[in-house]
Amino acid sequence: MLTVLLLSLIAILSVVLLVTLVNAFTAPMLKDAPALQSTPRVSVLVPARNEEKNIGDCLASLVKQDYSNLEILVLDDDSTDQTAAIVRQFSAQDSRIKLIAGAPLPAGWLGKNWACHQLGERARGEIFIFTDADNRYAPSAILHTIGWMQKLNLGLLSAFCHQITKTLPEKLAVPVVSMLVYSYLPLWLTYYSKASSLAAANGQWLAFTREAYQRIGGHRAVRHHVVEDVELSRLAKRCGERILAVSAKDEVFSRMYHSARQVWEGYSKNLFGLMNFKTMPFFTALALLFFIHLAPYILVWLKPATPLALIAIAMNIWIRLILSLKFAQPLLVSALLHPVSIAYTILIGLNSYRWHKTGNIKWKGRLVEAGAA
Repeated sequence: MLTVLLLSLIAILSVVLLVTLVNAFTAPMLKDAPALQSTPRVSVLVPARNEEKNIGDCLASLVKQDYSNLEILVLDDDSTDQTAAIVRQFSAQDSRIKLIAGAPLPAGWLGKNWACHQLGERARGEIFIFTDADNRYAPSAILHTIGWMQKLNLGLLSAFCHQITKTLPEKLAVPVVSMLVYSYLPLWLTYYSKASSLAAANGQWLAFTREAYQRIGGHRAVRHHVVEDVELSRLAKRCGERILAVSAKDEVFSRMYHSARQVWEGYSKNLFGLMNFKTMPFFTALALLFFIHLAPYILVWLKPATPLALIAIAMNIWIRLILSLKFAQPLLVSALLHPVSIAYTILIGLNSYRWHKTGNIKWKGRLVEAGAA
C-alpha cells in the first residue's frame, strides 16, 4: 500500500515537474513582447492608501517609461500619512500625473475595488493598467504590455511580478504562492483555453482595453471579492475576451510584504479566496499541497519507503531549482527549506480559513467582510 502511495505521488510530481519545465521554456515573458503596431493612450491607475514609503519610488519609475502617450492617475484612498502630498509634488513637475481624492467607501464594496472603480471612471485612455503603489518598473514595462495586447488582440493581460523578498518569512511564503502558478498552470493555456477555470491574473499589473473592462462590468462586477484579480480574469473569459497571463521578470518588480506579520496577514486575507471561499476545494488543495510537497520529507524516514521518497524529494528540489533559475526566486531557501516553506504556507492557509469564517480580517485599517465573494 505504501509503495502504491509513493508511486502515485511520483506520478503526480512528474506532471508538476513537466508543467514547470513547460513554463520554464515556453512561458510568455513580458520582456519578449512583439513590436508595437500603434501607440494608444494609456491610463496607469494606482490606488494608494497610506503609501508614503512607496508612492514616490513608484511614480519615479513610471515617469521614466519609454512610452510617452500616457496619463498616471493616483487615487488617495483616505490616507492618513503623506501619500497625497508626495503625489502633489510629482504632479507639479509632470502634468501626466493627477491626484484624485477618493470618495467614502460605500456599503458592499471592498476598499481596493472601490478605489480601482473610481480610477476607471476617471481614466481617459484606450488602455487601462491597474497597478500597485509598492511596485517598481523597468522603462519598457508599458511598451511591452501594449505590444503583447496588440499582437494577440487581448482584452486583458496580467503579469506576475518579479517578486523581491528580503526577510526569511517572505522568502519562505512568497515563492510558494508563485509556484502554484508556474508549476500548476501552463501560462499559454490562459490564452488558448476558453475555460474560466484556467484563467489567472495578478492585481499588481492588470491591463485592459477600455472596451473589455466595460464589457465585463469593471470593478463594480467584483466589488465584494477579496481576490478580485482572479475573478476579473474569469469574468473576462466568460464574456469571450482573449486574455493572457505572463511573467514580468525583469520588468515589473514588487515587494508585497516587509515582515513576518505582513506575510501572515496578507496571505491570510487572500488564500481562502483563491478557491472562491469554498471549503471542500480549499481543504482538498491544502491536502494535495501537503501530499505532493511535504509528505516525501516525512515518509523518507520509513525504511521501506526511503528509496521512492528520496526520488520524490529530488523531484521537489528540481522543481524549486528550475523556478529559482527561471523566475528569480531565492535559490538556497527554495531548495533547502522547501518543506519548511510548504508547512508555513499551509499554516497560513488554515489561518486564512479561520479568519474568513470568524470575520477576523482587517487590512490597512479596514475590516474586510468575511467570506466576501
